[in-house]
Amino acid sequence: MRKEDGGLKWPLRLTVILSGTLLLAFTYYHINYQFHLTEGGFVGLSLLGKYVLGVSPSLSMLILDIPVLLIAMFFKGRAFVMNTCISVGAFTLFYSLMERYSGIVIPLHGSLPLAALLSGLFTGLGAGLVLRGGGASGGDDILSLLISEWKGIKVGTVFILMDVAVLALSLFYMPLKETLYTVMAVVVAGYVITLTTTLGKPKLRKAPKLGTALRGPQDGTVM
Repeated sequence: MRKEDGGLKWPLRLTVILSGTLLLAFTYYHINYQFHLTEGGFVGLSLLGKYVLGVSPSLSMLILDIPVLLIAMFFKGRAFVMNTCISVGAFTLFYSLMERYSGIVIPLHGSLPLAALLSGLFTGLGAGLVLRGGGASGGDDILSLLISEWKGIKVGTVFILMDVAVLALSLFYMPLKETLYTVMAVVVAGYVITLTTTLGKPKLRKAPKLGTALRGPQDGTVM
């Protein structure tokens, strides 16, 4: 049976991706939605576009995701993009099923701090599992991963910076209280993503600059 990077067989990678996606869908519906926590990333930008420009989020998400997927195809390969599409499709299915059939109510007694903490833990673990499985849960996660590999910054740190920037813009239409608790969730998620994606792996190094790569070794050998 064919193996992917790191020696993991594709069925195992698929299981990891689907498990992470299921956890994301569960958390977004049962915690973020039910406790009115807002969104960062491309979802947050899409909601901002609807508020400011009147553009449908379904259209703006496509506009944001498609270029990033094309870039990922070039830098990460078709397998990564395929895994990402599987995750995105599975998320849509899982979330719609939960909307329709789930009667679960998590008894947090209206505690937004606890909801934000649990949201950060579960979304961080879910997104981290998808990344660990060789895909991404959306275009913003792909962008975070590419920037992380390019600049040598932890992927969770990039995730936090991008989401906090979007959430700051979201103050145009979202209440301050929910936005601040969402920032808390994002920070927790960022650390959990970093832990999940780096556990047992060597430390991430910054990608070499193009000029350095073209010059090659300095000992006179020709590559």
